[in-house]
Amino acid sequence: MSALDSLALTAIPPEDEALRAPVRAFLAEALKDVPAHIRAKSWSGYDPAFSRQLGERGWLGITLPPAYGGGGRSAFARYVLVEEFLNWGAPVGSHWIADRQSAPLILRYGTEAQKQRYVPPICRGESFFCIGMSEPGAGSDLASVRTRATPNAGGWLLNGQKIWTTNAHHCGHMIALVRTSGAPEDRQKGLSQLIVDLALPGVTVRPILDQSGDAHFCEVFFDNVQLDADALIGAEGQGWAQVNAELAFERSGPERLFSSIVLFDQWAAWVRTPQGRTPEAERLAGRIVCALAPLRAMSVAVTEKLRRGESPVVEAALVKDLGTGVEQLIPAAIADDLFGRADGSVPLALLQTLNYVTHVAPSFSLRGGTREILRGMVARGLGLR
Repeated sequence: MSALDSLALTAIPPEDEALRAPVRAFLAEALKDVPAHIRAKSWSGYDPAFSRQLGERGWLGITLPPAYGGGGRSAFARYVLVEEFLNWGAPVGSHWIADRQSAPLILRYGTEAQKQRYVPPICRGESFFCIGMSEPGAGSDLASVRTRATPNAGGWLLNGQKIWTTNAHHCGHMIALVRTSGAPEDRQKGLSQLIVDLALPGVTVRPILDQSGDAHFCEVFFDNVQLDADALIGAEGQGWAQVNAELAFERSGPERLFSSIVLFDQWAAWVRTPQGRTPEAERLAGRIVCALAPLRAMSVAVTEKLRRGESPVVEAALVKDLGTGVEQLIPAAIADDLFGRADGSVPLALLQTLNYVTHVAPSFSLRGGTREILRGMVARGLGLR
């Protein structure tokens, strides 16, 4: 292999690229009447009926084994689907977490009974999951988890609280990282993952209204919630290793690049018109595309590692950190461009989309791990700390 061969970009296989045409045709019809400021919500958008349509077409669980209702395709097939969903602004928030990480986690660590019970409904777009990681006062420091599950005759007795739990009020189940032994001072030791039925007595879910007017974040309280013994995923005390493997799915995909892409596409379309075109705007468009292109290549390369069964924790953290920087640059830079224009010259629909994305953009560098946490992971991976 030559030095140039080693620098070749990872390519999406042709059989997976072939998915784009039917997906685009479906989305063009399904979203033809949806305004851009609504499509901009995309992976926060809650639409169970839309998720079921994807399930009927085999576009959920596409990488999962056919024995559990999946499509048996490679990670690149899902990459193509997700990229198209986000670029079109499809409302995928209902099934997002279940498809992206809950089902793969259960298949990797769960019992056969858990796989048979939980995975097929996820593939059909009928079962939605949230993840319980963050806690009040802990931020992204997952090792300081205090929510505790105590073993008893019935299985596990769960007490504690989770916060910033996306779409918990719309989900049937949560996969929660909890302490099953030791004390918070033990950090990573004694942590486990449990499947929690959110309809059980003692579970309280409260949506949190954000500054955009949405309420997709929630706080979840557990007050003596009795779980069966089979709620445990994997081995007791191995939750830390499991959750880090899970986060590689969360941190590396197109969703860490394209949270602002509907706004960018809408703005770019206007910049291509005589009314919107200026040399400054054209340079800005080039700047953004040049920032996105190498990050997409990195994201595709991480997908190849996931396809090979690796756990690219550091690489995924790097993509997430750099990707959210570009996602936050897009609304800020577009705002600078638009507010330098003459009054009344900018389309109202474009300003509506900018308003929404500007309000949610601060969360981009919080969800999935803050910059400080991610950069610490990268530094450790490079042997710098």
